[in-house]
Amino acid sequence: MAEPVAIICGGGRLAVEVVAAAKATGRRVVVVAIRDEADPAISGHEPTWLGWGNLGKLAALLERENCRDVVMIGSVTQRPELGDIVGDLGTMRRLPKIVRSLVGGGDDSLLKKIITLFEDEGYRIVGAHEVAPGLLAQRGPIVGAAPDAGQQGDLDMALRAVRELGRLDIGQAAVAVQRRVIAVEGAEGTDAMLARCREVRASGRVRGKGGVLVKSAKPGQDLRVDLPTIGPATIRGAAEAGLAGIGIEAGRVLVAERGETERLARAHGIALWGVDVSPEVARDAG
Repeated sequence: MAEPVAIICGGGRLAVEVVAAAKATGRRVVVVAIRDEADPAISGHEPTWLGWGNLGKLAALLERENCRDVVMIGSVTQRPELGDIVGDLGTMRRLPKIVRSLVGGGDDSLLKKIITLFEDEGYRIVGAHEVAPGLLAQRGPIVGAAPDAGQQGDLDMALRAVRELGRLDIGQAAVAVQRRVIAVEGAEGTDAMLARCREVRASGRVRGKGGVLVKSAKPGQDLRVDLPTIGPATIRGAAEAGLAGIGIEAGRVLVAERGETERLARAHGIALWGVDVSPEVARDAG
């Protein structure tokens, strides 16, 4: 029987889905909700609520529950407050290491440094995809039929673009229309990129109907920290941009709120395919 796993939940509905999916596998899940971050819906899973500064209390909980595997999922917008740290003896004991580790850096840097702190304590940080594999995209058509010739041409071109983006460690997504790349993702994220596509199309600078979005993980990307995800907002953005299909990397992109995501895709007539991001990928969407 698998050992218990602790899931530390930050902001967003995705954390709630991961907890539910992990429990569905039969594994015992210890749920920890970050105070002022976690979605209120996580309360249905009877979590322990802790502040970011309560590392001592968290360590005691994990020890008591015999958890060595830890998942961290959800957004992190706040740094530890002094009020959380004072009075938590376990945190106070670790304070010099915390200060050295957490000074400077953005939110992504903060999360990576927190992971390092856990690993230094002997815990194994695992990804949400490892405890809830059912949330990942599978290869082949997910919504709609396999791509037709025009969609396949756009899919091939967008895939070439995301492979190059990954090689350069720039972004995770690209859009192609009429076998021409019209947008690539940068630091702004997928939703903002789709908004640019909508504006470009509205200006008349892009001719022709349809088009395809491809989203994938970058080579060497630490999926424990940054698991690429699509959801209802992605479908809405693609619909507003006039796209006909979305290709997502099979086994490495998570579909959040799957029921609603697939419903919206059908409602907007947008096909959804799981693909392999490799030179032979064009054959893998069908």
